Amino acid sequence: MKHGLTELCYGFFSTLANPTRLAIIELLDKAPMSVTQMVEALGQEQSMVSHNLRPLVQCKFVKVARQGKSRVYSLNHETLDPVLQAVENHASKFCGNRASCPAQRLHEASRKE
Repeated sequence: MKHGLTELCYGFFSTLANPTRLAIIELLDKAPMSVTQMVEALGQEQSMVSHNLRPLVQCKFVKVARQGKSRVYSLNHETLDPVLQAVENHASKFCGNRASCPAQRLHEASRKE
C-alpha cells in the first residue's frame, strides 16, 4: 500500500461499515429511490435514513438528482460495483460457509436481536 493511504482507507471503509448505510446501498443497487421510498423499504425513521445518506453522498458513493420537488438517490456504480464484487469474491473464495468469519457471526447476532 502506498504511504499515506491509511487515513484515506479508514475514511472510505468506515463510511461503508454501517448496517443502515449498507442497506441503503443494497436498495440503490436495485434502483434509484427517494428518501420516502427508502424509509418504506427499510422500515426506519426518515431522520435515520437521511442521517446515513449524508456521508454516502459526501463521499460520492451515492449520487443525488432533483426530479421536480423530490431528490432521487442513485448508486455510484463506478466506485461501488468493484468494491462489492471484491467482497463477494473474497467471501466465496476464503470464507467457505462463513461460520468462521467474524463479520458473519456479528451479522447473525445482530439479526437475532
